[in-house]
Amino acid sequence: MDIEIIAVGGFDEVGRNMTAVRCGKEIVIFDMGLRLDQVMIHEDAEIESMHSLDLIQMKAIPDDTMMNTVDGTVMAIVCTHGHLDHIGAIPKLAHRYAAPIIATPYTIELIRQQIAGEQKFGVNNKLFALRTGQRYSISQNVVLEFIRVQHSIIESVAAVLHTPRGAIVYLNDFKLDRTPVVGDPPDFARFRQIGKEGVLALIVESTNVDMKGRTPSERIARDVVRDTITSYEDDKSAIIVSTFSSHIARIKTIAECAHEIGRKPVLVGRSMERYSTVAEQMKLVAFPSSLSIVGNRKSIDRVMRRMMKAGKDHFLPIVTGHQGEPGSILSRIVQEDTPYRIDKGDKVLFSAKVIPNPMNYGQRYLIETKLRMRGARIFDDLHVSGHAYREDHYEMLHLLNPEHVIPSHGGLPQTGGYAQFAEELGYTLHNDLHILRNGQRITVSK
Repeated sequence: MDIEIIAVGGFDEVGRNMTAVRCGKEIVIFDMGLRLDQVMIHEDAEIESMHSLDLIQMKAIPDDTMMNTVDGTVMAIVCTHGHLDHIGAIPKLAHRYAAPIIATPYTIELIRQQIAGEQKFGVNNKLFALRTGQRYSISQNVVLEFIRVQHSIIESVAAVLHTPRGAIVYLNDFKLDRTPVVGDPPDFARFRQIGKEGVLALIVESTNVDMKGRTPSERIARDVVRDTITSYEDDKSAIIVSTFSSHIARIKTIAECAHEIGRKPVLVGRSMERYSTVAEQMKLVAFPSSLSIVGNRKSIDRVMRRMMKAGKDHFLPIVTGHQGEPGSILSRIVQEDTPYRIDKGDKVLFSAKVIPNPMNYGQRYLIETKLRMRGARIFDDLHVSGHAYREDHYEMLHLLNPEHVIPSHGGLPQTGGYAQFAEELGYTLHNDLHILRNGQRITVSK
């Protein structure tokens, strides 16, 4: 049985992740992601009603037409977590494959919502929830296993494909957080055991490989956020926080800090409502009882009018818009498109870093400039990354000891940086270390 790694998307950029692994005639697809900034360039684009070929042309979703040249049958679509750059293309592409979609229970619910909002295609793939530590027999020869990791969204996993030639480990995205705020630490014992059993290939993110040391624990972010928010316990000005709507651990921290200083935490925005409501309903997180969540526009405007009338110092809105996205709640507030107003002395906290691309930098600069013009005080970088730093990658390579390494989840600066790092550990480019670009494929062997 020959094993082939097929780079469909996410090897030229950060986003639209999709990798296929062919084991003989059986193919397993990992992730089907979106690259949102490529859509945002086109102001009138409505993803839900667009054709997949148009989105491929825009480089917003993976160009999976190359799969027509792969000799084999897709047996499963496996998603490692619920970020849109890993599941956002499922409504546009999954229907092409007569295969189940497999993910953790939380990710499956997010995928179900993605599919429900699709207006162009009917996606009838079976959805199968697989918990960490469990296995799923894709065929007699191929077995899937999920191993617990930490990332900036709950229920993130490493996907392991057990084949007769050894394990294929797909590790996008992860951090080695030993003291997480929500969930359990990564399953180091299982990674070590799989390393001893034999790993044929590791397909691994390269996003932050050039960052020295280890990725700080989410508890560090919790302490920084708490120190900032609680220092204004008696302040009468507004405190607004913007963070990733999918970062449930961070939202939990912010809500608890608001509750601690006597302010009512209010989650504002459709994506805030979607991610947090699912997590709470599935009992994956416990928010303070004072938390309220509003998603649709009429409800948002009504709640914001109430906040202005009762006094902004009684509330702490947690809003979308940390990247300056048009249409986000923070952008609407700045443009005075809501009843909520920014006044001199109000505090705006960014508990997120700018996702590195020119559009995000420009939008974030614009929104910060407008906030300062209104007299707002800005606090940024109240954040720690959800991606592994260099020492985390070092530890993972030593745990797994893979025979082949394929860096992914980035363009040449990231994958090339990972290649330089792996060469320091004894891997050799074009031998057991492989840099792939979208559309390329490679056969790996012992």
